[in-house]
Amino acid sequence: MKNLTRRRFLTFSGVTAAGALAIGATRVDWADLLSAAATDPLDPNAGVLVVVTLYGGNDGLNTVVPATDRAYQDARPDLAYRPEEVLDLGEGLGLNPGMKGLKGLWDSRGLAIVRGVGYPTPDHSHFRSMAIWQTASPKTSVPTGWLGRWLDATGADPLRALSVEPVLPPLLAGEQTAAASFPVGGLTLPTGKLGEAFAALGAPVPGEERWQARAARSIADLHDAVKVLGGATHDDPTEDDPDEERDKGASAGGASNLAGQLDLVATLVEAGVPTRAYSVSLGGFDTHADERATQQRLLGELDGALTTFVARLKKSDRGRQVVVLVYSEFGRRVKANASDGTDHGTAGPVFVLGDRVRPGFHGAQPSLTDLDDGDLKHTTDFRDLYATLLAGVLGTDPGRILPDHTGRVDGLLPT
Repeated sequence: MKNLTRRRFLTFSGVTAAGALAIGATRVDWADLLSAAATDPLDPNAGVLVVVTLYGGNDGLNTVVPATDRAYQDARPDLAYRPEEVLDLGEGLGLNPGMKGLKGLWDSRGLAIVRGVGYPTPDHSHFRSMAIWQTASPKTSVPTGWLGRWLDATGADPLRALSVEPVLPPLLAGEQTAAASFPVGGLTLPTGKLGEAFAALGAPVPGEERWQARAARSIADLHDAVKVLGGATHDDPTEDDPDEERDKGASAGGASNLAGQLDLVATLVEAGVPTRAYSVSLGGFDTHADERATQQRLLGELDGALTTFVARLKKSDRGRQVVVLVYSEFGRRVKANASDGTDHGTAGPVFVLGDRVRPGFHGAQPSLTDLDDGDLKHTTDFRDLYATLLAGVLGTDPGRILPDHTGRVDGLLPT
């Protein structure tokens, strides 16, 4: 399992367009983004979807915890959280203790939790299950992602969707069009006296020749880009520092530094870049052993990144149009394994955040006693969720993207 990476996932998932794009053929730069924001700015009233993928299969039962359910306690004697340890949500459920920020959003009616999300005939393979979630095709393999088909159906401009992950995920690959890629990276300029001298080269000089003026303008534009966007592009200082605790559960891929990814997305939204769908990710959720500490650390990272992001979005008109979807490729088995962890399972909770979202619980909580060979039975089809977001956030007829599927998550978004 140690050799499973995002790049290998792209190869095995069957989404060939994304595999070809992984080498960076569609990468955009600062100039592309700033030019798009200037010439075709995002409508302040347009919905924007941010998809957060938790790679590895997050344990939903230890995220939205049925701590008062005796079946839960019996199935996980050492792994279960006690009722007094979780953050109470009502209906016998509580958030993982690492998610205090999201508990605050719940209390202020800023968080929706869709329960029991999955699909018929679930698959326990990381690659197959993630391919199903990203293509929205449970029964047959298809070579396009669900947001890639949205791109195909609504316009050819790749900047309508943007990945800030290291590799373009399959969900953004269409048949004719694929999203742009702008991974979080570093954009730094000289500082001190050297920086002052470099900045001075961008000042216009009366009477200078055309090419000198263009070179100066380019330097000035670069400094403007750093002022507007540069703060969001610092690499994670731990990225190249191997750490045993941080790497636990990371075999199924996914990016780190979620806060940096979301900071960049917020900056692009505020700048008016005309992107309507973004993809970010956090990896490490393949918790076959020592789950409690590993998952709680990861959920704490998710919590801090999301709550900071949502608080920032509330400060601008464009930001208040953003809806955030947080999902993982599957949940985990109900019963703990012998290594204080859980193995690959099926259904799990999905978080949806944003001013446009109707908060609270949606969908039924899966039974812990009526199981399918030890797995939870899903109560909400993930395509119902996608259809709701396509219609309510992206303003698109879901039938063009999800043929022959008519379900919705009733009440999640205003009609």
